[in-house]
Amino acid sequence: MTKSSRLDGARILITGHTGFTGSWMALKLAALGAEIHGFALAPDTKPALFDLADIWSALKSHTLGDLADYSLLLDTVQRVAPDAILHLAAQPLVLTGYAQPIRTFLTNTQGTAHVLEAARLTPSVRGVVAITTDKVYMPDPKALPFSEASRLGGKDHYSASKAAAELIIEGYRHSLSVWNRPMRIEVARGGNIFGGGDFAPHRIIPDFYRAVQSGTALKLRKPEAKRPWQHVLDLCEAYRLLLERVLNPDEKATGDNWNFGPEPQASIKVIDLIKRLEAVWQPVPLDIETGPPETLNLALNSQKARSQLGWQPRLTLDEALKLSAEWYRAALERPDQLATLTRQQIEAYGA
Repeated sequence: MTKSSRLDGARILITGHTGFTGSWMALKLAALGAEIHGFALAPDTKPALFDLADIWSALKSHTLGDLADYSLLLDTVQRVAPDAILHLAAQPLVLTGYAQPIRTFLTNTQGTAHVLEAARLTPSVRGVVAITTDKVYMPDPKALPFSEASRLGGKDHYSASKAAAELIIEGYRHSLSVWNRPMRIEVARGGNIFGGGDFAPHRIIPDFYRAVQSGTALKLRKPEAKRPWQHVLDLCEAYRLLLERVLNPDEKATGDNWNFGPEPQASIKVIDLIKRLEAVWQPVPLDIETGPPETLNLALNSQKARSQLGWQPRLTLDEALKLSAEWYRAALERPDQLATLTRQQIEAYGA
């Protein structure tokens, strides 16, 4: 993989590096020449991509800690003295938000404030790339694609916690001049992410993997819900571009908000996603069940990222599903090859 001139040798702290996206990003950034440090809880799934893909080998340092522990976080940031922080750590699940609302707000909202304050107090930090979600937007009854100017809101605890985090981010941006602190804060709002190595509960493709593994039915909560599906590697590329942006000395603004969504044809219903996944993997029996309220239709307008950052998804939905099926089949049949396979998929995708 060709090394990036701005990332080659850059010291990057990833919060949430033990998670699904954090593991992919650690490998991608290390391949680009960056020095990677991590701050996160221990992996919360068994198995975990962090272990299966040998993420340890990509890290310069690894700190286990909770974003709610501000003292430990601040000590870590000041010890590492990163050039930039990629803030991925989160409680990322809608259903867990209903079950654990306090934890969700502590992690997603107060945790974001802790990261930004630690960054502000650490002179080496030139910028923060904060990852939120497409669910920060107030649901639109017309189901029009959300632009970055759409109204923020949240009708469940996960969505509300992420929308609240964005208010905190905006407050920090507007206060930087008061503190005379040059620092960029870029926000990425991504669509429904998937790819090999996600073992989280209540996510459709990991649930499909577990159904294949156990020979049981796949439970679907909202088969008619429409989502902007995209592979983790397309979003990792978006985060790379934003990290380069915060490390660019010619960029003087305090940061911006960016939607990263797939092409319109990749925004399809859950049931249609399952049919396409079955076509590249194998059929599974389905069990339709009732779940708590969720937004039925989500779509993102990503024209701003396409025109100003030059970002666009490289993988079609079918290509993304094939990559995912390849990874999960390997998890079932040859798990000792997953570290190699994960790096091969990153290399084939390119910088």
